[in-house]
Amino acid sequence: MVARFLDQMIEQRGKPNSVVCDNGTEYTSKAMFFWSKQSDVKQSFIQPGKPTQNAFIESLNGKFRNECLNQHWFRTLDEARYEIELWREHYNNIRPHSSLNFMSPVEFAKQAT
Repeated sequence: MVARFLDQMIEQRGKPNSVVCDNGTEYTSKAMFFWSKQSDVKQSFIQPGKPTQNAFIESLNGKFRNECLNQHWFRTLDEARYEIELWREHYNNIRPHSSLNFMSPVEFAKQAT
């Protein structure tokens, strides 16, 4: 599933030289190992127990938890998908980021291509 998503991102944004991951099973699997070899994208891992080495993702995870997951009580998977998609659209299209020169991720991506 992660490899499929990364392939979609490569189609949209181009291939990175590497990806930095935590040590979760979804990233340390054989599927990801073979995806890395096939796509020629280096896989780098943070040290176990050192989430600050991947601070951008930890920041996103915190915002997602506080602004979406903690705000809703999902009764069905479809309801969860709907609310998460609304949050994602808001986060990517509206919310400016200081690390992106106060542009939204969508604005920044358009400028970068």
